[in-house]
Amino acid sequence: MEKCTAVIGCGIWGRNIVRNFYNLKALNCVCDLDEENLKMVKELYPDVHITKDIDEVLNNPQINSVCVVTPSHTHFNIVKKAILKGKHVYVEKPISTSSKEALELKELALNMNVKLLVGHLLLYHPAVNRLKMLIAEGVLGRIKYVQSDRLNINYFKNDRSVMWDLAPHDVSMIAHITGKAPLKVLNATGVASEFENIFDITHLTIEFEDGIIGQVSDSWIHPTKRVNLLVRGEKATAILDDTVTEGKLKVFDNQKNAQKDIEIFDYLEIEPLKLECQHFLNCIENNKTPRSDGENGYMIVKILESAENIMLGNKKEALDKHEFKISRSKK
Repeated sequence: MEKCTAVIGCGIWGRNIVRNFYNLKALNCVCDLDEENLKMVKELYPDVHITKDIDEVLNNPQINSVCVVTPSHTHFNIVKKAILKGKHVYVEKPISTSSKEALELKELALNMNVKLLVGHLLLYHPAVNRLKMLIAEGVLGRIKYVQSDRLNINYFKNDRSVMWDLAPHDVSMIAHITGKAPLKVLNATGVASEFENIFDITHLTIEFEDGIIGQVSDSWIHPTKRVNLLVRGEKATAILDDTVTEGKLKVFDNQKNAQKDIEIFDYLEIEPLKLECQHFLNCIENNKTPRSDGENGYMIVKILESAENIMLGNKKEALDKHEFKISRSKK
């Protein structure tokens, strides 16, 4: 495959995206403002061009696609600039922290006839997609309730709250496996343990189509990692534990004593990020709409923006104007 992709931002998460596009033989160059990050890239991938100049990337006719892996508050300006240059764009979640901006990017990509993929990684997770198939086959029966817990410790708080960092995964995953869009936020609470209005813990209750209730809990200050998804149907209950290496997905019969397992046929455990990167390249090559496209990104941002408005109330306007003086590490 022609080396036609650039990665903008090679911090903690960006390095994983650099690795995957390099292994897919698609990586042309990496752009970052940090000398140490660029030095690391050059040591690992000597044949990859490095630069600090984003305009050099966007003006290069050999580059037809860019991956934006920078802090979320920078997404809108970088993605808009790339789309206007006619580049296909893979942007890390969230697409923006403003539904107005998300809508503008979605429509701009359509008008410019370029692919826009938002990094809702779990839509490419093999176990998540196996669960989606089980739900579609009726194994769980009619879905009543979904609970997603994503709890971990994070010393590099580069977003305005843990909700913007983690909840895009949860909300997009629930919508994906159930095939039901989120309709409205019923309740939202947040706790700020260090910086005022920078919530380290958030809890959202969301109503999805067909009366499905989703409960989403995210934390940056949980000493032990917990990444669990529970899906309760009328016939069976599924639990997906993404912290274990084997047997991530289990389904239990609601009607049996002793929580009897329901047999699940095997599925291939492939790195979700590799599948997501492959999907992006395939969509460009075959002119397909990405699974997590601009519309998907916009839908999630609308829900999270509504939740933040509930949590902040009349503090929202002040938060939007305030420039947080916390150390912002690139993802």
